[in-house]
Amino acid sequence: MKTRITELFGIQHPIIQGGMHYVGFAEMAAAVSNAGGLGLITGLTQKTPELLANEIRRCREMTDKPFGVNLTFLPTVSSPDYPGYIRAILDGGVKAVETAGNNPQKWLPMLHEAGVKVIHKCTSVRHSLKAQSIGCDAVSVDGFECGGHPGEDDIPNFILLPRAADELKIPFVASGGMADGRSLVAALALGAEGMNMGTRFIATKEAPVHQNVKDAIVAASELDTRLVMRPLRNTERVLRNAAVDRLLEKEKALGASIKFEDIIDEVAGVYPKIMTTGDMEAGAWSCGMVAGLIHDIPTVQELIDRIMAEAEAIISQRLARFAAS
Repeated sequence: MKTRITELFGIQHPIIQGGMHYVGFAEMAAAVSNAGGLGLITGLTQKTPELLANEIRRCREMTDKPFGVNLTFLPTVSSPDYPGYIRAILDGGVKAVETAGNNPQKWLPMLHEAGVKVIHKCTSVRHSLKAQSIGCDAVSVDGFECGGHPGEDDIPNFILLPRAADELKIPFVASGGMADGRSLVAALALGAEGMNMGTRFIATKEAPVHQNVKDAIVAASELDTRLVMRPLRNTERVLRNAAVDRLLEKEKALGASIKFEDIIDEVAGVYPKIMTTGDMEAGAWSCGMVAGLIHDIPTVQELIDRIMAEAEAIISQRLARFAAS
């Protein structure tokens, strides 16, 4: 299946594995790339540029296919060593970068000069147009359904994707609610050139996370996520647990006066405890509504092969019948 996204990144299937904290290690990225998609190492999970350089080397040993690095630009006072991370990416010969968070404009000339293709995560059409205007090669359009940060507009993909298609000239992928062949065909029908999956890839054999995390996703329905940090305008979709319930109670009690410090126990340093040790009540962790569509834990190869077979069957059989009639 050739699309502008497969051509841009030199991949077989129009499927990208999104950047995920304490999930996007070399094992995850390599498994997705080996199965024909674009795997991504999560840059900031690696505490230093040197550790990222080592993770890139590890991934290179596991796959000879294209893979990328996710780099989130955080609006923090004590900023990570972004020049160091960029240098690790370039020295590692990585040719695909997914940027997220703050505007990546200052880093684009350096990346483009090295032949790196940049896809920026956006939660709105206006941000997508901005990404296009500064020179991003593609965008990942994240609908309200997505795990993690859906923005503050609350526009689901059935509206957001065709709006993006109306406005954008650069290719984009659909993110949020993507799980199977139906998702891919729907995304293509709405104007996307592929799809980005996060939560679905956590529930795979190769995902380097505790079994408890995978089991929690399989057990969850589409009703089991919650939105937290909305009063702070840093909304995040997470899987409901005891810590999330506590956090929401604090938000309700404190109202507009709430500060990040009030919820730090529920959100700070959570990912190693959950993803590594399997402590499912440790705090709030990103999970999409798509959990309701996830019922098994296949290998990444099985998952991607299944998605592509299902997508091709839908296009050539089910949709073709409607066209013929």
